[in-house]
Amino acid sequence: MTPIAPLIEAFLEETLTRQRGVSRHTRDSYALSFQLLFMFAAKRLKVSPSALTLEQLDAGLISAFLEYLEDKRKNAPVTRNVRLAAIKSFFRFLEYRQPAALEHLRRVLAIPFKKTDRRLVPYLLRAELQAVLDAPDPATRDGIRDRAMLHLAVCAGLRVSELTGLKLQDIDLSSMSIRVLGKGRRERTLPLLEDHGRSPARLARRSRAGRNTRGVRQRPGRAAEPMGLRLSAQTACSDRRSSASQPRQETHLAPRAQAHMRDDRPASNARHPQGVAVVGARHSDDH
Repeated sequence: MTPIAPLIEAFLEETLTRQRGVSRHTRDSYALSFQLLFMFAAKRLKVSPSALTLEQLDAGLISAFLEYLEDKRKNAPVTRNVRLAAIKSFFRFLEYRQPAALEHLRRVLAIPFKKTDRRLVPYLLRAELQAVLDAPDPATRDGIRDRAMLHLAVCAGLRVSELTGLKLQDIDLSSMSIRVLGKGRRERTLPLLEDHGRSPARLARRSRAGRNTRGVRQRPGRAAEPMGLRLSAQTACSDRRSSASQPRQETHLAPRAQAHMRDDRPASNARHPQGVAVVGARHSDDH
């Protein structure tokens, strides 16, 4: 019997972190997948998670775990496939560590991914989008920040994680562009349109001018905070909900292509689409 504990530790700490150099988010997602699997297996086999062995994690148990995710935890097929991908990655790692268990590993690796539906992308009409952009108060510091974030998200099509990860040095005022570190550590430079570049530029100039020697600004009655665009995705989403004071109109659904092709203005003034796709971070219900 082969204990699973040292194998999973070597996979997470050595292979993923040191050899493959995956991001912290990827490692945490893998760790959560194995945490759910080991909790399920321990309860089903009536043993502690540390006492699990490789031989106990067979294809039948893995299949039952995947069904448990969908039936009991109400996970979508996308999340189910994410968990299965982590498990398969671990079992491919074991092919080189446990050659005596190749047939056992092969059965687990043969478990297929489930097909998933591709949903239409929701978008906001021009009036709805303008109401969101006009919600922040440009006379306040937080209003300037919020307005800059919203304009950047619309203009550059940023994910929430990309937006909240921006720093002041990522904004190039001379060329009116921003440098974005996106998903998969892919870096790209995006130009700012004239209208949308005003809010980010104003924020950058005010922030740089207001820095003290430590790079922070102290406001009366509040703790010092870094100057820049950085804040958590959770804070960004909650700020957007609290600042949207205007009543929201009904959101229509349409494919992204149709959203970007619709425009009811004269051709001489048609610079932005009538329907603007909403871009945000994708999350499963477990991560």
